[in-house]
Amino acid sequence: MGKLKLPFGPGALVAAAFIGPGTVTACTVAGANFGFALIWALVFATVSAIILQEMSARLGVVSGKGLGAVFVDTMPAPALRYAVIGLVISALYIGNAAYESGNIAGAALGMEALLTGLGLPFKVYIGSIALLAGLLLWRGSYQLLERILVSLVLVMAFAFLVAVLIIRPDIAALLAGLRPTVPDGSLLLVLALIGTTVVPYNLFLHAAASADRWQGHEAPVNAARQDTIFSVGLGGLISILILSTAAASLFGSGVAVENAADMAQQLEPAFGIAATWLVATGLFAAGLSSAITAPLATAYAVSECLGWARDTQSFRFRAIALSILLIGTVVGLSGVRPVSVILFAQLANGLLLPVVAVFLLYAMNQRRILGNQVNSLATNLIGGAVVLVTFLIGARLVFLVVTRLAGG
Repeated sequence: MGKLKLPFGPGALVAAAFIGPGTVTACTVAGANFGFALIWALVFATVSAIILQEMSARLGVVSGKGLGAVFVDTMPAPALRYAVIGLVISALYIGNAAYESGNIAGAALGMEALLTGLGLPFKVYIGSIALLAGLLLWRGSYQLLERILVSLVLVMAFAFLVAVLIIRPDIAALLAGLRPTVPDGSLLLVLALIGTTVVPYNLFLHAAASADRWQGHEAPVNAARQDTIFSVGLGGLISILILSTAAASLFGSGVAVENAADMAQQLEPAFGIAATWLVATGLFAAGLSSAITAPLATAYAVSECLGWARDTQSFRFRAIALSILLIGTVVGLSGVRPVSVILFAQLANGLLLPVVAVFLLYAMNQRRILGNQVNSLATNLIGGAVVLVTFLIGARLVFLVVTRLAGG
């Protein structure tokens, strides 16, 4: 009997990237405050992400280029090209540098919850996560990083699945959450659940990683599609498990919960130490995976936009990736929350998401790039609907950030 081979590939990097501390926190708060009512938003976000990520993977496989390189090659007017490249680099580099401290801190919170008896200062955990992520980014080939990230995704899936089985949510209430509703006060969480799943930098990461992993036409395209559906679908399932854990254990309890570490502490009295360890393990895996993928995605995108080699072991690639990690570590160790930088990152990503989605849809209809692998009419219609949603998400995000800045 042969070994069971799961269809994991570059799609696992995408799942590892979007199941980070931000997603875990949004799912935890959504479940704690609104029960199962927002499950539908995660299902919608997952399907939308699969549609866009499949296009991105197909582009990488057939063209042999990442999305950044196709951007540079396709933009007709130099002024437009430089403007888009500037937006891409600003949104991805500054944005991921700002969010990296949260990724590291999330993994550190999980580690602290797992090793709570040691009583070590929190900065020790931050330094340990940064050192581990830095070592993997410096020494790891693409194949090694993919295997590590696949492992972290599986750890997250196992941890949150077992946590749900221990807590035993109301299945009828969970299924009722598939019906779209927006309870009073939940709109921002709906946007957060969708916005942390449909992420612009994942489109760059997926195309470049697929170009590195697969080159060719029919067979690799089918493999890339299966990988995308399986991996991103699994990532969406993990999000649903996290929300379900919070909904079943915390909704209606009156306990204030701000993140998964809070949830882990609240689970022990009712469900035992095992539930606490499982949630803490999932949070640790989510933070570490995002602490690796955010620098990796930035290095892929910036290298391609600047015309540099897409080589995970080149000095330039490593320098970009490690600079993101270094900035996040310094911010994390300082304890300062760079609010203005994060607001800028949100603004830039709000602008970037619809731009990237529209360009991706345009590129997927170029026969000179994709040959017979261009989008079908049905794919274009579905993709167009998703692009419209990304535009609305981006516009809403920009509006919220501008309103906050205007309000001081």
